[in-house]
Amino acid sequence: MTDLTTPIANGADPERPSGSRATPVGSLPLTLRARRPGYAVMQECLRIQSSVPSRTSAQRFWGSDPVIPAARSWFKGAVGERRVAAELERLGPAFTVLHAVPVGTGSTDIDHLVIGPSGVFSINTKNHSGQRVFVGGGSFMVGGKKTSHIGAAQSEGRKATRLLSAAAGGQIEVEPLLVVAADQIRFGKKRPPVVVLTPEQVRPWISGRARAHSDEAVRYLSMLAEDRGTWHAAAVVLDDTLRLEQRFDRLVREVEGARLRRRRVALAVFLGVVGVPVAGLIALSSVAASLLGG
Repeated sequence: MTDLTTPIANGADPERPSGSRATPVGSLPLTLRARRPGYAVMQECLRIQSSVPSRTSAQRFWGSDPVIPAARSWFKGAVGERRVAAELERLGPAFTVLHAVPVGTGSTDIDHLVIGPSGVFSINTKNHSGQRVFVGGGSFMVGGKKTSHIGAAQSEGRKATRLLSAAAGGQIEVEPLLVVAADQIRFGKKRPPVVVLTPEQVRPWISGRARAHSDEAVRYLSMLAEDRGTWHAAAVVLDDTLRLEQRFDRLVREVEGARLRRRRVALAVFLGVVGVPVAGLIALSSVAASLLGG
C-alpha cells in the first residue's frame, strides 16, 4: 500500500505539485475538476453540427434525426462517456474522478481517471450499443470487425503511469480499463490483457478492489492529477465546459424529441393503414403517444 504522508520527490512542497504555478491572490485555481465528461467528443460533435443548417419544418414534422451522419459517432461517444461518468460519480468522496483528461501536446485525452484507496485507473469508454462485441486475448471485435480498443487502452495506461509517476517523483501504477456499452459482450477462452467491464460493472469493480493507497496518498495523487500541467504541455487552457455541455444537452433533447416524433408518425400511419377513422386515429394516436412517454 502506497503511503505518501510526505511527498515522494525529495524537497517537494506537499502543498503544490512539482512544476505547478502559484495561484494569484484573489483568483481560483484552475483544475481538471472543471472538465465535464465527454468534453472533447462533445466539442467535436458540436463543431461538425455547426456546419449544417437547422432542420426544416418538414424534417421536424417527420422527426428526422437532428444529428448529421458525420457527427453521429461523436454524439454516440459523448453519450457513452456521460453514462459511465454517472456511474463513477457514485463511487463516493473517497475517490477523485476526473474526465476528459488532456495528455501530451495535442487534443488526445483520457476519458476518465479515477484515484482512490483501491488504486489509480485510466478508463477508455466505448459506446457500441446496438452491436455485439467479442473479447478474447488481444482481440476486440465489434460486429465481426477487429478494433484497436485494447491496444489503445494499454497505451493510455502506460502514458498515464509515466506522467503521474514523473509528477509524484516515484512509480505510481495506473491500471487501464475498457468500459463498453453493447447489446452483447461475449468473452473467449483467453483472458484479455485489459479488464473489460460494462458501465454497470465499473463502480462495484473499482470499489471492491483491495486497498492500494493510504488516504494521504489518495489526497496527494489527486492534487497532482487535478493539475493540467501533470498531463499536458499546455498547463493552463481555459475551457468553457459549462456552455459546451448546455449546448450538447440541447442537442440531446432534440434527438429525443425527434425519436418520439418518429414513433408518433409511425403509429399514426399504421392506424391509418388498418382503417381506423380519422377521429379515432387522432384519439388513439394521442393515447398511444402518452403511453410511449410523449
